[in-house]
Amino acid sequence: MPTVLVVDDSAVDRRLIGGLLEKDDRLQVDYAENGRSALAKIRVAAPNLIVTDLQMPEMDGLDLVRAVSIHHSDTPVILMTAHGSEDLAVAALEQGAASYVPKSRVAEKLLDTVHQVLSLSHAAGSYDRLLECMDQTEFVFTLGNDPSVFDPLVELVQQIVLGMGVTTPSERFSVGSALQEALLNAYYRGNLEISREEMQEARERMLLGEDVHLVEDRRTQTPYCDRKIHVKVNIIRDEARFTVRDDGSGFDVSKIPQIVDADAIEGEGGRGLVLIKACMDEVLHNSQGNEITMIKRRSRNADAAASSDYEFEV
Repeated sequence: MPTVLVVDDSAVDRRLIGGLLEKDDRLQVDYAENGRSALAKIRVAAPNLIVTDLQMPEMDGLDLVRAVSIHHSDTPVILMTAHGSEDLAVAALEQGAASYVPKSRVAEKLLDTVHQVLSLSHAAGSYDRLLECMDQTEFVFTLGNDPSVFDPLVELVQQIVLGMGVTTPSERFSVGSALQEALLNAYYRGNLEISREEMQEARERMLLGEDVHLVEDRRTQTPYCDRKIHVKVNIIRDEARFTVRDDGSGFDVSKIPQIVDADAIEGEGGRGLVLIKACMDEVLHNSQGNEITMIKRRSRNADAAASSDYEFEV
């Protein structure tokens, strides 16, 4: 059973977050009141995942992300961001945090995000030695509207970018999260053309106990049922390039939010793009708005992280 460590200086918020997670009997939840306490617990027994507040005394969430990235790089970190902490959230994502959830939306987003990140952290290391010898790889996928293939694809990519040295161990989680966001966006927003308003209405109806078949119905209807997701991955030792294109009608690329836009950080529509932009070095869209190209260049921190004696006192 995976263990999730909840880190927050507010006892009330710790219990709120922990209560949401403890409702899932597939998870075991532990607690820490700040970053220093969290590191002490991690050194004794590393959790499978950390969920942390950003703004805390003694050691904040950004310092915790840095320390975990260097000393416990197999443990992914999810941030909880308050309104007004946009710059810190982006900085933490750039430091290798796997994902983030606005505190205003933890009730509806946290559990899904936890399982999403956990699913991406199980990639086996059986090909590590072989990947160290790889100089370049390219593959092209044509995916149907079947999200069950997304996790295996992302796990494969994570293993390759780490094995070839494009990312640090912790950065592979954020790269995986960014690719997964692009795939989910191509599926729901692109091919199925399900709007944010329709998704919100479906959630509200489910909370009322009503049967909702929005996604399944759309998947069987023309023209949605015939659409594909086209993925191209090209990885060399200095750079990884991912292109995801759907067969939908696209969107207005001029409305893409800025990376530190407060509304984008907090809102449903911009969350995925904020995460993608923070985790990647360059993000491009075609004019139709149905294709995204994400570029991750070889991390300057890769060698430094491996040899660093960076420590926090506990």
